[in-house]
Amino acid sequence: MNGITLTLRALHDGEKHLAEQLTTVAERHRTDHEVHHVATDLAGWSRDHIQRLATAAHEHGLDLGDAPGASSVGVLSTLREKAAEAVGHRPERHRPEPGLLLLRDLRELHLGATENSLHWEMLAQAAQATKDDELLALASACHPQTLRQMRWTNTMIKNLSPQVLTSL
Repeated sequence: MNGITLTLRALHDGEKHLAEQLTTVAERHRTDHEVHHVATDLAGWSRDHIQRLATAAHEHGLDLGDAPGASSVGVLSTLREKAAEAVGHRPERHRPEPGLLLLRDLRELHLGATENSLHWEMLAQAAQATKDDELLALASACHPQTLRQMRWTNTMIKNLSPQVLTSL
């Protein structure tokens, strides 16, 4: 395995993790329509990246497998929903503050997207060095979406932090 395949694997794993996190956040905060809808859309971007990375990896002799099928996504969705309900049934004094929970979720999303962004940058640099036009096209197509994921989380954190952190 060379550095490019290692980067492809790391990026594939990172995008899978981010897609799962975004889906979880969308479900956990479904009453906040902006968070729910934007996180759902951003998860779709990461799922597209997963598919494209798997194809590119295959062309480099690396089998990353397919993105999770609809059935596993449904099972995970059900489990997340039940977990969210369980949190909702805790006594009030043990329930996390919703604003703090959202800030924590946004921070985790931002860190995941930032890590993916660094991997996209590394992949693009390696593609340029090896004159691999297909990998460069992949990074050029996907990295801007990852940067937008980062900008959304950062903007949400900036907008929510003052109100949430000063109202405790």
